[in-house]
Amino acid sequence: MPEEPSTRGPEARPAGLSRRAFVGMVGATAAGAVAASAGTAAAHEQPFTPGAHPGGEQPNILIIIADDLGWADLSSYGAPHISTPNLDRLAKEGVRFTDGYAGSSTCSPTRISLYTGRYPGRLYAGLSEPIAGPDALDPLRGIPPEHPTLASLLRSVGYATVMYGKWHCGSLPNFSPLKSGWDEWLGNFAGGVDYFSKVNRGGRYDLYENDVPYQDLRYYTDILTERAIEYVHRGHQKPWLMNLNYTTPHWPWEGPGDEAVSDQLTARATSGDTSALFHRDGGSVAKYVEMVQDMDASIGEVLRALRDTRQDRNTIVLFKSDNGGERFSYMWPLRGAKIDALEGGIRVPTILRWPAGVSGGQVSDLPVVTMDWNPTLLAAAGAAPDPGYPMDGRDLSDYLWGSGQPPEGDLFWRVVDQGALRRGKWKYWVSHNVDRSVREEALFDLVADQREEANLAGKEPTVLADLRNAWNRIEETLLDYPPGAVRGE
Repeated sequence: MPEEPSTRGPEARPAGLSRRAFVGMVGATAAGAVAASAGTAAAHEQPFTPGAHPGGEQPNILIIIADDLGWADLSSYGAPHISTPNLDRLAKEGVRFTDGYAGSSTCSPTRISLYTGRYPGRLYAGLSEPIAGPDALDPLRGIPPEHPTLASLLRSVGYATVMYGKWHCGSLPNFSPLKSGWDEWLGNFAGGVDYFSKVNRGGRYDLYENDVPYQDLRYYTDILTERAIEYVHRGHQKPWLMNLNYTTPHWPWEGPGDEAVSDQLTARATSGDTSALFHRDGGSVAKYVEMVQDMDASIGEVLRALRDTRQDRNTIVLFKSDNGGERFSYMWPLRGAKIDALEGGIRVPTILRWPAGVSGGQVSDLPVVTMDWNPTLLAAAGAAPDPGYPMDGRDLSDYLWGSGQPPEGDLFWRVVDQGALRRGKWKYWVSHNVDRSVREEALFDLVADQREEANLAGKEPTVLADLRNAWNRIEETLLDYPPGAVRGE
């Protein structure tokens, strides 16, 4: 019996052609076609102009986080070899940010910054880059249940809240999404799991539904997509927040048909090889492309569910990556990668769509960072931050659906051995020794030099001093790293 045509994404694969072969065919033709598509998309983008908050009914909020997706890993951001038609369409229907940033250059701190609206270094858990190994069981390494989060604050104004996918902000028994404001969740606690066996680096099974182990050995991206679609199709009596946290395209490098690879890696991990899932002896650019394109198709299905249920107009969709790309990512012309405070480690694709409040087909070069979205989304929903936990994120709502006035304030990053601060076109970057003494510092003009190769510190000493002092003032308010802190994967 011939195979039914796929409904994933806008382009159904022909009957009789396997999904795996179809993905390969798409990848093989992407170099020319996708470059042309990206150029066409850019040609139709207009400079940003603000919309207007529609008032009345509170919007649904869907936040989709990709894992270790690099700044240029979407065709709408310039990838010459990756086809992402669903995310490209999302950008055409909304706003594409050219200077969107992650709250940190690794997983846990960025997620903490999204959920709390604060610099990661304000929480002890945010000092782990990321939470892994012994830190995962540390009773202090997580978002404290009493700390307000985006979910708990939205729930206080009538929202239903769900999370599907990667949490990575602390482990049971002390921490979980259910303890931090989410009504329902299905996902993993650790930073990475095998896509089929759900085994984490420590060799333990790591897929939970509402804090109880949940058995499902299908491809992880499919599980999360299925659950998200099911939720969208429920009869909703309340506005809702959904955090859809894919692990794609994080290691291990497994596509939907790679059960044999999964079996090998799982056997190693459960035998005590804690580095097996890093998959340093596997993967390829072609496999990475397959994983990204599969995620794009999955996101297309979720967006289609919004259209089919007529919830798309008043649903805010925010798509981001949690940090810069890794081994097989494409980030040209940026320098650096995940774990760096250089642009390649912190600049990420960022797309916002809200048809009821913001016109589509726009591009913004306003620098925005993960923690900004917490107060911004609260404002859209008619909620307010908790004054007992002052936010570092800037409320972008006046810029997006108000006067159009850009928010004030610098963007700041600190990782264990690096730091950065952005003000307008200028970026200060610093590298530290273990004793926090300065090893190297630089000043870059990001408008003229996105690649951060021209160090203008000697030419602009006044700017350098101003930004250095601004960075130091913020850094002095944060918690100190514990002895021996290092950056991880």
